[in-house]
Amino acid sequence: MTTQQIPVVVLAGFLGAGKTTLLNHLLRSARGTRIGVMVNDFGDIGIDAMTVAGQVGSTVSLGNGCLCCAVDAGELDTYLEVLTRPEVRLDVIVIEASGLAEPQELVRMVLASDNERIVYGGLVEVVDAAEFAGTRARHPETDRHLAAADLVVVNKADRVAPEELRTVRDEVAGLAPRAAVIEAAHGRIDPELLFDRVVPDGEIAGQMSIEDFLYGDDDQHAHPHAGYDTVSLSTAVPLHPRRLMGFLDSRPEGLYRLKGFVDFGAADPANRYSVHAVGRFLRFRPEPWPAGEERLTQLVLIGTGVDAAALRKELASCEQDGPQDTPDEQSMWGVLRYVPGSEDEPGPAA
Repeated sequence: MTTQQIPVVVLAGFLGAGKTTLLNHLLRSARGTRIGVMVNDFGDIGIDAMTVAGQVGSTVSLGNGCLCCAVDAGELDTYLEVLTRPEVRLDVIVIEASGLAEPQELVRMVLASDNERIVYGGLVEVVDAAEFAGTRARHPETDRHLAAADLVVVNKADRVAPEELRTVRDEVAGLAPRAAVIEAAHGRIDPELLFDRVVPDGEIAGQMSIEDFLYGDDDQHAHPHAGYDTVSLSTAVPLHPRRLMGFLDSRPEGLYRLKGFVDFGAADPANRYSVHAVGRFLRFRPEPWPAGEERLTQLVLIGTGVDAAALRKELASCEQDGPQDTPDEQSMWGVLRYVPGSEDEPGPAA
């Protein structure tokens, strides 16, 4: 059985966009999820806990199972090695790009890492809805950053009129055509967009916690889950590798994450394939079928503004249609290109 990999999310955004607010929201709503945060300027992260640190090389426990490290960009791989040790038991690592390096450079460093315990978790760009035009004027590189993003959070949506918000969102979508775009107020996005939350013992998945009440916004009654859609698929019919790759290569706009296990049937009867996709990034990992477990393809797709019925129809069309539809030996080549260690293994699209 393969080791569960830790997603590494790169969080970027110019000063004032609300990146730190979003990061603090993730930490406060962590509950049973152990988050590692890597920053080079603590700012207001962790509030009182962070005042005991502040120097590059410092690591501080935030008291809820989360850790925060002050690092230099050149030490990124070293700290990833430390934070991914099994005894640390982290579930996700978030790297704050501000002050460290260009976000694209951080993404390249994560993708180039030889650390087998991590997997790329996406580039999240935070923009200020109220100051977007001014930010682009002051920072022309904004367009380049957005073009590389996997998810864009249009923050401070509560500070602009609906018409202006639509205009900003349309501009962002034009600059980030392959990214999912979501609106937020006070940095409150659901962590499930970025990583799988760990539900503490005794808690029912999806129920509101004390953090939801403590940190809910008095003037915001929308549940944080309202900003994204989840589509689940479970089928005992094996999928055809060529048709599944056709679906994945043309993933619809707004589909941000895809995760689960795939049964390719006779194309590889010994293994199931875990699949992890975020933005343009895609990885498959083969692993032996657990003894006695029913052979199912089980997928979860997460995005914004996706057509659930259309997605289910497209995935259903990937199912093998009887003995005459048995994949040939070359049909797995497209899948194997995305298995780590393949010689022609590609990265995300530029």
